[in-house]
Amino acid sequence: MTTTVFDDHERSRWAGRAAAYDRSLAALCAHPAPSLLDAANVGAGTRVLDAGTGSGTVARLASARGARVVAVDAEPSMVELARSRVPSAEEVRLAALPSLPFSSGSFDAAVANFVINHVGDPLAAIGELRRVVRPAGRIAVTIWPDPPPEAQSLWGEVFDAAGVDRPTSVPRVDAERDFPRTPEGFAGLLDAAGLVDVRCDTITWAHRTDPEAWWSGPANGISRPGLLMETQPAAMIVRIRAAYDELTAPYRDPDGLLALPTAALLASGSVP
Repeated sequence: MTTTVFDDHERSRWAGRAAAYDRSLAALCAHPAPSLLDAANVGAGTRVLDAGTGSGTVARLASARGARVVAVDAEPSMVELARSRVPSAEEVRLAALPSLPFSSGSFDAAVANFVINHVGDPLAAIGELRRVVRPAGRIAVTIWPDPPPEAQSLWGEVFDAAGVDRPTSVPRVDAERDFPRTPEGFAGLLDAAGLVDVRCDTITWAHRTDPEAWWSGPANGISRPGLLMETQPAAMIVRIRAAYDELTAPYRDPDGLLALPTAALLASGSVP
């Protein structure tokens, strides 16, 4: 399958950024991992595909449950990091949705943690996960909802307070391929891919993180805030940092860590 402009943009944004991701957003993305594996019925002996493994958090947790883990990622630096983190995996290799190098029905389950946010054809991506999972096997996926939760929307407030001009053209998923980033919309995507017994739950939590770690993600080009920040002159970065310190202050606990309210959507279903 051919990639979209959005796919190409996303892969360019993550190129060589495994270490920066690991220091910043990896801990945020790790929170739903146990629930994700539970939704996919991953346990001892399960052969599970972790699509878009990133730094290997989900793969490592699945391996600790006794699962037989195969992990893939589109970014070579992520693959290298995940291999070092999950030496017990059957395989960690370079591959990307919606075209996986596995035969149909190869797995008992497949999971994708915050990966559907980064693909240009979400329905094709879910359809490919369905293809590689055997009948009666389980698929579970997470995304960030829209409107974004407080932890993520806070960056928009920071940029507004600093007076940052927003770019007018940023690659996005084509409208005809997109879906509502709501519980109903996410469940509908899995329904459209032909899964059965579909459900979607909202997971909420407060992400506790060091203020420097939360700053370091965008400061190193991670995510959409990073795309915006890396184009700013030094004087504007100073203004952004001042706004960041001011607007995150109410979220600081007595120990100095931030407690940022956030949420994720977890959808799952079975292959008929």
